[in-house]
Amino acid sequence: MSVYVRSLETAVPPTVLIQHQARDVFAEQPGLTRLGSRLVRTCFDSAAIDTRHTAVSELTLDAHPDNPRFFDHGAGLVLNPSTKSRNELFATEATKLFIEAAKAAVGNCPGLDLADITHVITVSCTGFFNPGPDYKVVRALGLSPAVQRYHLGFMGCYAAFPALRAARQFCEADASAVVLVICAELCSLHLRTSNDPDTIMGSAIFGDGAAAAVVSAREPAPGQTALTLDHFETVLTPVGEEAMAWNIGDQGFEMVLGSYVPHIIEEHITGALEPLLARVPGLGDRPYSDIPLWAIHPGGRAILDKVESKLELREEQMIPARETLRKYGNMSSSTVLFVLKHIMDMAPTTEAERICSMAFGPGLTVETALFTKLSPVS
Repeated sequence: MSVYVRSLETAVPPTVLIQHQARDVFAEQPGLTRLGSRLVRTCFDSAAIDTRHTAVSELTLDAHPDNPRFFDHGAGLVLNPSTKSRNELFATEATKLFIEAAKAAVGNCPGLDLADITHVITVSCTGFFNPGPDYKVVRALGLSPAVQRYHLGFMGCYAAFPALRAARQFCEADASAVVLVICAELCSLHLRTSNDPDTIMGSAIFGDGAAAAVVSAREPAPGQTALTLDHFETVLTPVGEEAMAWNIGDQGFEMVLGSYVPHIIEEHITGALEPLLARVPGLGDRPYSDIPLWAIHPGGRAILDKVESKLELREEQMIPARETLRKYGNMSSSTVLFVLKHIMDMAPTTEAERICSMAFGPGLTVETALFTKLSPVS
């Protein structure tokens, strides 16, 4: 039985961070050493990012709140609010994104009634509250109170894959199941100024966004682009546990993103792909570039560069990931769904096209998946 992504939609907060403006603000913070200031400029300029979105409206140069908590425009200071203060904003603003993305996905799924939805899976690693986003979505959309709800929290950038995998399993167990999967991340809540290279890198690449998918065993409607969820695999690399982590501190969550992460991915990416490609006879024996479409989580420019080089992919195969990074930055778990959305929106072909997708996160964990893009049938 095939299981499909019947619709996939995204949402971002309205406030836009211009990369070069954010660079100048972070590079001029008091307490930075001369080396720290140079590192800020280098990280921001080399990130291959033009814009990011943030739920923290006061982070822009146009905002002038009376009692700033995150950015004092008059003094040009990036402030350092408590974890409690950051999380209170998460509860308010993440809820908006969860609901906006969910409504868009449901509204753009032909033939779907709200009463059809049987499961809701929400995903986030950038905040906590309870009743949580799964509850908020059910109430806001007017779903049945009997809908089964699940929340995947604090897994990191790869968490969309466990959510989609669980959705597929629900549909395989019950052909009438319709699963709404929503990832929403407010990474910008945890931006801070520091001389620490990991913190600087986080400030340079992370943004906010949400994505939602409707997953069902029902066949797509005529003229509808859809994805089949074919195979998933999880691999833990033998090294890298200390190189990527996400910890809770007194002044927000603290990112550990070691500079060696791209090298670890480069060294172990082919091994991580082996069990996935082995699911399709003969696929693992062919050049990676023979797979027409690639949806790679853009954890950063260096990661994309290493994946492209190691797998000998063509430049055009990297466009969905690189364009997502350029426009939105790294939005943690939501990001790979933005990449898949880019692919779904590309011009259809006359044949179904295979997609190889991957995301990386703490552990170091590599989640991989094979999808098939189905062209519309009129």
